[in-house]
Amino acid sequence: MLPQEIIRKKRNGHTLLPDEIAFLVQGLTSGAVSEGQVAAFAMAVFFKGMSPAETVALTLAMRDSGSILDWSDLDGPTVDKHSTGGVGDNVSLMLAPIVAACGAYVPMISGRGLGHTGGTLDKMDAIPGYKSQPDNALFRKTVRDAGCAIIGQTGNLAPADKRFYAIRDVTATVESIPLITASILSKKLAAGLGALVLDVKTGTGAFMARRRDAVALAESLVTVANGAGLPTTALLTDMNEPLALAAGNAVEVTNAVRFLTGEKRDERLEDVTLSLAAEMLVSAKLAGTVKEARQSARDALDSGRAAERFGRMVATLGGPADFLERAGAYLPVAPLRKPVPAPQAGFVNGIETRALGLAVVALGGGRTRPEDAIDHSVGLTELQPVGAAMEKGDPLAIVHARDEASAGAALAAVTAAYTLGPIRPRRASPVLRRIGT
Repeated sequence: MLPQEIIRKKRNGHTLLPDEIAFLVQGLTSGAVSEGQVAAFAMAVFFKGMSPAETVALTLAMRDSGSILDWSDLDGPTVDKHSTGGVGDNVSLMLAPIVAACGAYVPMISGRGLGHTGGTLDKMDAIPGYKSQPDNALFRKTVRDAGCAIIGQTGNLAPADKRFYAIRDVTATVESIPLITASILSKKLAAGLGALVLDVKTGTGAFMARRRDAVALAESLVTVANGAGLPTTALLTDMNEPLALAAGNAVEVTNAVRFLTGEKRDERLEDVTLSLAAEMLVSAKLAGTVKEARQSARDALDSGRAAERFGRMVATLGGPADFLERAGAYLPVAPLRKPVPAPQAGFVNGIETRALGLAVVALGGGRTRPEDAIDHSVGLTELQPVGAAMEKGDPLAIVHARDEASAGAALAAVTAAYTLGPIRPRRASPVLRRIGT
C-alpha cells in the first residue's frame, strides 16, 4: 500500500478499508508516513468526513499503536468519565472518589488545559508532592488501594494520537468530529476500561458552543465507542456559565475539597457530578436504575466515604496525608485578591463564559502554548451565577492575581463578561440530554 493512494481515495470521498487505515496509523507511529502526508490525510477527512465504521477502525488502530492497560486482576468494574472541557469544570476531582466509594475502580487518565478551558491535571499539580505522572506500578497501586487515580497520559498509551494531534493543531484540522472522536476514544480504549461516560458540553464556555455541534459529537462518540466494544453513554451539559463558582487551579481544588467535605456545594456542580456518577454506576452494573445509582452516589458523598477516597488517592500519589483537613495550608495562594464590582444593579442575565476562561489564562493560570508554565495560585472565585441579584458595587467575582497589572486586566475582562438586566432569568437544569444506546 502507498500512503498517497490512501490519501487520494479519501480525498475523492471514498470509504477506506480497515487495513488501509491501520497502515496509515502504523506509518504515523513509526514515522514512515511523513508529516505532509499526515496533514493531507487529516485535511481530506476534514472535508470528506468518515463513516462510523471508518472512525471505529481509526480509533482501534490508534489504540493499538501502544500499550493497553489490563485491570482484570481487580475485584470490581473499571469505569471512567471524559469531559470535552469547560470553565470551572472540576467535576473529576469529586466524581472519581464518589464512584470509587460505590465499588467501582476509576483509572482516570486526564489532560492539561489548553486554550480557555482548564485541565484536570493542572489542578492536581497544585497539590504539593502529588505525582500526576506516576510510573505504572504506582498508578496500579493507587487504583487498587484508593479505588481511583487521576493521572496524566503515559507515553506509550495511544502514541499515534499524540503525533496526529500535534499535526492537526498546526494544520487547522482539529475541528473534525471523526478525528476528535478517534483522538478521545483511542486513549480511553487503551486505558482498559469496562465502561465510559462522556460529559459533552455546549454553550459559551464550550469548544462546541452550538448545541447541534455538541449533539453531533456526542452521538459520534457514543456510536464509535460502542462499535469498538466499549459500553458508552453521554450527557449533554450546559456551559453557558462556569460550573463551579471558581475558575483556576488551586482555587478549583479548594472548591472540590469544600464540596467533598460538605462545607459548600455549588448547586449546578452538584447536579452534574451526581448525574454523571449515576450514569457511571449504571454503566458499571453497580446499580439497576439511575435513581438508585444517584442515591448511592449521594450516600457516598454525604457519609464522607468519597472524601476519604480522595484523601487516600492524594496521599498514595505523594501528596500530604492530611490534605483534606489542611488544604489551605498546602495550596498556593496568590498575593492579590481584588473584588470585581458590579457596574449597576440588576440580575445576572448572561455570562460570556469563554471570556472568563481566557481571563484565567491571562492571569497565568492557563496556556496559550503547550510548553507554557502555569501559575497554580491565580484564578477567579465567588463567581456569581446566572440569576444572581446584584446591587451596584457588589462583587461579581474575586480576582486572585500575581500583580496589579494582571489583576486590573482580569477585573476589566470579568466586568465585560457579565450582562446585568432588570428581570431575573429562568434557570434550566445543567443536564440537557442523555445520549446512549
